[in-house]
Amino acid sequence: MKILVINPGSTSTKWAVYHDRELKWKHTQQHSSSEIAKFSHVNDQLEMRRQATIDALTQAGIPMEFDVIIARGGLVKPVPSGVYRLDRKLIDDLKNSELEHACNLGGLIAADLADFIGCPAYIADPEVVDEMIPEARITGIRMIRRRSIFHALNTKAVARRYAWSVGRRYEDLNLILVHLGGGISVGAHRKGKVIDVNNALNGDGPFSPERAGSIPADQLVEICFSGMYTQREIKQMLNGRGGLQALVNTTDVEKVADKAAHGRQPYKLALDAMLYSVAKEVGARAVSLQGKVDAIIITGGIAHSDYCVRGLKKWIEWIGPIVVRAGEDELDSLAFNAYGAMTGSIPVSEYTP
Repeated sequence: MKILVINPGSTSTKWAVYHDRELKWKHTQQHSSSEIAKFSHVNDQLEMRRQATIDALTQAGIPMEFDVIIARGGLVKPVPSGVYRLDRKLIDDLKNSELEHACNLGGLIAADLADFIGCPAYIADPEVVDEMIPEARITGIRMIRRRSIFHALNTKAVARRYAWSVGRRYEDLNLILVHLGGGISVGAHRKGKVIDVNNALNGDGPFSPERAGSIPADQLVEICFSGMYTQREIKQMLNGRGGLQALVNTTDVEKVADKAAHGRQPYKLALDAMLYSVAKEVGARAVSLQGKVDAIIITGGIAHSDYCVRGLKKWIEWIGPIVVRAGEDELDSLAFNAYGAMTGSIPVSEYTP
C-alpha cells in the first residue's frame, strides 16, 4: 500500500511516502519569512504549497501513484479525536475556516491530488480535537469561550508512545505535553483526554517564534482603537508577526539560541522570556491535573535545542519527571492512521460537527 503524507506547518511543508508501515522517503521544505510574507492570507499559499508538493515528488523520482493520501488536519469545527474522510463538507470548512493556519492547506492539497489520482484522502486528529472540561472554557466575558486548538496529532502520538515505552496505557497516565514549534501548546492529558490546553494559534498562552500569546487586554484594546492599525494588521501581530519575529526579527530559534548562549542581546532576553512564558503554562497545567503529574514531555522541533530545553527545565523540574522527545511524530502518526483506515483497524469517521 503506497501512502502519501502531507504536513504543512506555519514555516515549512513536510512530506513522506510509506509502503504499508515502512518509511520510504521523507522531505522537508522550509519557507522563509520573506516567502510567506508575499501572501496576504494563508489560503493564498495553496497553489504554492501544492506545486511544492508536486515538485518535491518529481525531484525524488516518485510517481504520482498512491493508494491513499493523508494530511495534517485543519482548523475546522471541534471534533472528537479520529480519522476523517475528506468529503465535500470537510473541504468546504477547510476553505472557509475563520481561523488561519497552514494546516488548513494540507487537506485541500490532499483532496486535490487524490481526486486527480483516484484514491481516498483523509485527515487525522486535527488541531481542533476538543476534550476540554467545562471549567477550562469559561472566561470573564460572556460571549468569549476558550477554544481547544493545539498540536493534537503530535502530542497524542508522543503521549501514546511514551506510555508504551514505560509499560503503561496512555489512558492511565496524567501527562503535561509541551509542543515547542512555530506555535507552542501546553496540554494537560488526564487519562487519555486533553482536559485543558492553550489556544496555540491566536492569542492564548506562551508566546512563540511567531505568535504573541496572551497579551494584557487593556493595552491591546488601546492599540486596536489607536487608528494606527487595521484589523488585519492587529491579527498579524498576534499570529505570524508576533513573538520572536516581533522581538528579534526572526523565527529561527536555532540562530537565536546560538546568540543567546553567547549572551548577545536582545536575543537572550527574548528567548529566555519565551521559555519563561512556557514554564508558567506548564505550572497552570499542573493545577489542571491537581498536582498529580506522571511526566512532563517536551516535544516539537525546538526541543532539539539544548539551550531551550535547559532553560525550560530550570523552571519546571520541580513539578514532575521531564522527558524530551525532540522533533515530532506527525508524519509517522498520519501514515499509521491512513494504514489503519485502509485496512479497517481504525474506523473512518464522517465529518459531522
